[in-house]
Amino acid sequence: MLQALSDRDFRLLWLARSTSMLGSWLLVVAVPFQVLELTGSAMAAGLTLAAEFLPPVLLGPIAGVLVDRWDRRRVMIAADVLRAVAVSALLFVRDPADLWLVYVALVAESVGTLAFRPAAQAHLPVVVGTGPLLSSANSLNSFTDGVVRLAGAPLGGVLMGVVGFPALVWIDVAGYALSAFAIVKTAKLVGDRGEPGGVRRILAELVEGFAFLRGERMAMGLLVVNTLFLGANASLTVLLAPFGAQELGGSGPTGLAMSGLGIGFLIGAPPVRYLVDRVPTRYLLAGAPAATAVGFVLLFRSTSLIGALPAAVLIGVFGSAVLVTTQTALQRATPNAVLGRVSGVVFTGEAVATFAGAVLGSALVEVTSIPVTAYLAAAATSLSGVLALLVVPSPPAGTPRHDPS
Repeated sequence: MLQALSDRDFRLLWLARSTSMLGSWLLVVAVPFQVLELTGSAMAAGLTLAAEFLPPVLLGPIAGVLVDRWDRRRVMIAADVLRAVAVSALLFVRDPADLWLVYVALVAESVGTLAFRPAAQAHLPVVVGTGPLLSSANSLNSFTDGVVRLAGAPLGGVLMGVVGFPALVWIDVAGYALSAFAIVKTAKLVGDRGEPGGVRRILAELVEGFAFLRGERMAMGLLVVNTLFLGANASLTVLLAPFGAQELGGSGPTGLAMSGLGIGFLIGAPPVRYLVDRVPTRYLLAGAPAATAVGFVLLFRSTSLIGALPAAVLIGVFGSAVLVTTQTALQRATPNAVLGRVSGVVFTGEAVATFAGAVLGSALVEVTSIPVTAYLAAAATSLSGVLALLVVPSPPAGTPRHDPS
């Protein structure tokens, strides 16, 4: 898992990703609880998640085209600057009348993330290749995600009560600034394009990306399974703030429960690094969502932190397996020249599903209850695993499908 750290540029990219993610995770609990405190509305708190996924719904494929045309390092740097400015707008939210500013800030931050994610995903195989170093890099990123979730969510919940919401915002701004600095220090590698092009050419390349995706069974299957899985998870995620307020005792205990996700990522990363190179993708994507759904059912049946924490660990172990497997398989199935576009389409599918799932989950909890909404979303999570057996082909495990150039 640590093999990828031998590459200097990967170390810098890993540092950039980790620092920006830590700041964001400090706000994962804080932002919905801040909105809940300002408005008293579970739906208003849930819509903070929906706001983050609106830009990818509208602009995802176009962002992928631009990532394939521009220097991906510069795209990531510009994205970090935009996200730092956007998040700082949360400092001006004082009362319910300022709620619109929360959504505007989250939308603007999401635009930056929309550019950063496909650029980072497309740049990674250029840095480490598509062989064992790629699965090593993705597994290490998953492990780091676990550490950040383990520390960030509970720390954010605790710090919100100790130092207040503005301090958390400043930490997030600093994380994005440090991320941009780390990327500046990386080398410009072959594979980062910087070509000019008009609207007609951009549209033509967008069509090329869709054509590849339509003809590549593995990439299309991953898109379908990933979209349903993350959409169902969004419906469950919007329940965490109201569930934590009702059953766990507030933002602090909720953050501690969410740290179980980080523990699960830490536990799951080493075996996933081994399995993703040896077990057919379709089988990993069949079993992991079903186990994730079981974890969600157990979580929302718990009445205290004692029950919620191990359930969150289970979610983290198998949820990380889904994410690492999907990401590695997509990078191996796609030529790097179109990986930005394909990643943009996949992220758009994720965003559409997450936006719809967040809105649907927020609406359902208003007219039914938290347990009913949780059970429906968990069933959809399991369904994504069944779908994997139907739509994901089974090539030889660990075999790169294309040369990274």
